[in-house]
Amino acid sequence: MSYEGVKFQLVRAGDQPPEHTWLDELQKWCVIFHEEEMAPYYSGGSHGNLSFRKKPGSNSFFITAANNSLKESTSNDKFYEVSKVDQDEAVVYASGSVEKEPSSETMLHDAIYKNRPEVMAILHGHCEAITKNAPKAGIISTHEFVESGTHKIIDSVMEVLGDHNFIEIKDHGFLSIGKTIEEAGELALQMRDKCLKY
Repeated sequence: MSYEGVKFQLVRAGDQPPEHTWLDELQKWCVIFHEEEMAPYYSGGSHGNLSFRKKPGSNSFFITAANNSLKESTSNDKFYEVSKVDQDEAVVYASGSVEKEPSSETMLHDAIYKNRPEVMAILHGHCEAITKNAPKAGIISTHEFVESGTHKIIDSVMEVLGDHNFIEIKDHGFLSIGKTIEEAGELALQMRDKCLKY
C-alpha cells in the first residue's frame, strides 16, 4: 500500500484555518485511528482520511489534508473546509492554511454526502483484519479493486453503499459513516473487533 497523491485540481477559496465546534471531535478520532492502527502511518502521512458535514442540508464539509499524519492532526490548521466539488471536472474548492491539498479521497466523501443527506461524518481507514475477514463477518464489499482517488472508486462505492453505514473497499480499506463523528468511529472499532474473531 502506497500513497498515490491527489487526482483533482484544488482551487483555494481562502488560506485561514477552518473553524467549527466539531473539529475537536474530529481531531480526537484522528488520534484514535492512529493509536488503534485503523489508519496505518507511513513516512509523512497516514493511510486514512476523516471528514464531517458542516451542517445538515449542506454539501460543505471539513476533511483531513492529504499526505498528512493523523497522529499530528490535533489543530485546526491540519484540516480543510471544502465548499464545493465539481465531480465532472475534478475540481475541489476549499479553504485552509495547510500547504498540502485536501485528502486524495475528497471527491469520494463529497459523493457520499450528496447521495446520503442524513450522513454527517465519514471515516475512511485501512485495517488488515477488516480487509481479510470482511466477507466472513458479513460486511459488504465493493466488487473489485480500483485505483484510489478516481471516479472509478466513487462508482464502485456508490454501487454497493445503498443505506449501509459500513463497507469494505476491495483491497483498499473501509468506510464508516454516521450521524455523528463518534457514531462513525465507534462503528469502525466494532467492525474491526468483529473481524478479529475470524
